Amino acid sequence: MATEFDKGLLVGLLIGEGHFGGDGRQPQITLRMHERHEALFRWLVATFPGGRLYGPYDHGGRRYYQWMARGAYLRDHLVPLLRRSLSPSLDHYAYTRFLAMCDRYARQLGIPPLPLQGSESQGALARQQPEPPDDLRRRLAAAAFDSLRQSSTPEPSSPID
Repeated sequence: MATEFDKGLLVGLLIGEGHFGGDGRQPQITLRMHERHEALFRWLVATFPGGRLYGPYDHGGRRYYQWMARGAYLRDHLVPLLRRSLSPSLDHYAYTRFLAMCDRYARQLGIPPLPLQGSESQGALARQQPEPPDDLRRRLAAAAFDSLRQSSTPEPSSPID
């Protein structure tokens, strides 16, 4: 059984290196890293046995492993963990990518579409579908920057003597 530390490490790995998406029919979370991280992938498989490890692959001189979570394991274990753990204040980009995956695959995940924390325009942005991945990334990044700009208040400038 995964400890709180184990869960936190998984969430951190997914924030930093994970991909939240799907193939158009089913959602998936993918973690892809260089083969030098094999021991970490073996730990991941032992600690979170619902995911599957693939590789090592060799593409263009880059050797890597890929861990994927789909189906019931994603729906019943990872999505609830990430819903509890991710927030815009922790990592806005990962949060919006996760919500976009949940919105796109809400039926398969058995959940209602999730609103973004914050303005309604951000929630509407995350729920727009289907949109090509590059356009969605660009729009989500723009929404993240707008949110950051709105949350930071500039300090008054003083004249230089």
